[in-house]
Amino acid sequence: MTSTQTLSLQITPMQLPIAADTHRSQGVGKTVNPNQSESSETTVKTLLIRPGEPSEFVVQLRHFGDRPMQLDMQVEGDFPPDWCRIGMEGTMLLPGQSMEAVLYFQIPGDWFESDQVSGNIDRVGRLSVNWFEPDTVKRQIEWTNFRLGIRPRSLYLNFLPAIYQDVDFVGRLLKIFEESFEPTVQTLDSLWAYLDPLTAPEALLPFLAHWVGWDPNFYLTADRQRRFIRHAMEIYRWRGTKYGLRLYLHLATGLPLDEDKSEAEQHISIVESFGRGLVLGSANLGTDALVGGGRAFHFKVRLKVPIDSSGSLMLDESLIRQVIEQEKPAFCTYELQIEEEDF
Repeated sequence: MTSTQTLSLQITPMQLPIAADTHRSQGVGKTVNPNQSESSETTVKTLLIRPGEPSEFVVQLRHFGDRPMQLDMQVEGDFPPDWCRIGMEGTMLLPGQSMEAVLYFQIPGDWFESDQVSGNIDRVGRLSVNWFEPDTVKRQIEWTNFRLGIRPRSLYLNFLPAIYQDVDFVGRLLKIFEESFEPTVQTLDSLWAYLDPLTAPEALLPFLAHWVGWDPNFYLTADRQRRFIRHAMEIYRWRGTKYGLRLYLHLATGLPLDEDKSEAEQHISIVESFGRGLVLGSANLGTDALVGGGRAFHFKVRLKVPIDSSGSLMLDESLIRQVIEQEKPAFCTYELQIEEEDF
């Protein structure tokens, strides 16, 4: 705390560094004329700042004079001006009264990764309170120096005894190991995302495809590949069935399944005509067999496909036929009908 016959100025850091502060400054907290230079050795108040987190000094002013004074508060130092913001209750201080102000500090979250970090990471600054009595031209300055102790937040310090937490060098040394090991720890915490085809990095998709025995189709987009790998086991389970073929066509084309609609209204319609055909001695003509028509184990696939802005169907017919040939039973035959969707 500093005081004169007229004005006293005190700053209190709200976030203190763990280690004891031994820094000293010359000419701290003196009331001087603008052209006057005096000095006294006083301990500098230090504010602990974590990148990306707010921190603040509380400024306390007390008026000991008998006349009102006008105040103007300024902050300067070897740091960018946008690091600090001043909050004041007003600019007029009456005799015998006190006033509080706040210096809000916040630095970018990626400050340690920027090119501004070199040499000593701490910053020093000065708070100047210019004051004068409105009916006079005499101006005076009350000022005090401060220091910003910029430190990264370290999780590893919490695992040390308190006696080691008080050493600033230990905290900065542990931060080196934390920056090296923490990415690996975070990867393990989110390992599930690396094993899910929908969220895994694209470079990991061939491994996941091999894991489920899926043959990657590199002519498909990455999003389609992710969906195929995700549903590979379900496709295997339903292979050779109507549901399995419809699911595969849904993944390959992006057409909706429309499970709540009738067969005729679905975008992927599969109509079966699985009759035994004409079997001598057991077939009844006109009832379950026809002479000169029909095919046994035959089905029809009809796709309703929207058109793009150029008027062409948005579908790869060769891919569709490849899917059907792969998923249908070997003894079955099929017809493919692709038609424009009727809006």
